[in-house]
Amino acid sequence: MSEQQIIEWIAQDDQRMAALRTARTLALNDWCLAAGFVRNLVWDRLHKHPQNTPLNDIDVVYFNPQELSAEADKLYEQRLDALAPHLPWSVKNQARMHVKYGREPYRSSSDAISYWVEIETAVGVRLNDNDKLELVAPLGVESLFDFTISANPKHGAPAVLLERARTKNWTGIWPSLRIKI
Repeated sequence: MSEQQIIEWIAQDDQRMAALRTARTLALNDWCLAAGFVRNLVWDRLHKHPQNTPLNDIDVVYFNPQELSAEADKLYEQRLDALAPHLPWSVKNQARMHVKYGREPYRSSSDAISYWVEIETAVGVRLNDNDKLELVAPLGVESLFDFTISANPKHGAPAVLLERARTKNWTGIWPSLRIKI
């Protein structure tokens, strides 16, 4: 199992490919669709779910230190909603997200993702201008295939992982998962 397997699964998923094509129209800097967009698909395939688990949101992350307002994100969400209103868009400029956790400024979307709560969530995918899928996985993808939900030591708050796992019912949806603190 590898990055190539994830790319193949995404390429075979019509809804995810449509979301990627839609997000690409925004021409955002250093963008990807991340978190559950990739993670849930892998867990669904490993658990042999006959249908994809519905996405609560589609995390569109990008990096633009020249425009740090949350209002810009809302405008991007409105544009995506106009193009694909059936999809649950959530847009966040990672260039300002360090403030939430009192960290030094991030250098890129990949750098920001590397601080997310779970290692398995710290993965994204983009569709480049040549229609090639590119994974953004600063912490790798191996643990996605290990049936684990692992605390990211860079985030430093295992209690947050436990709460997220509980409220999102991850072990209920994917019963073979184990929480690793």
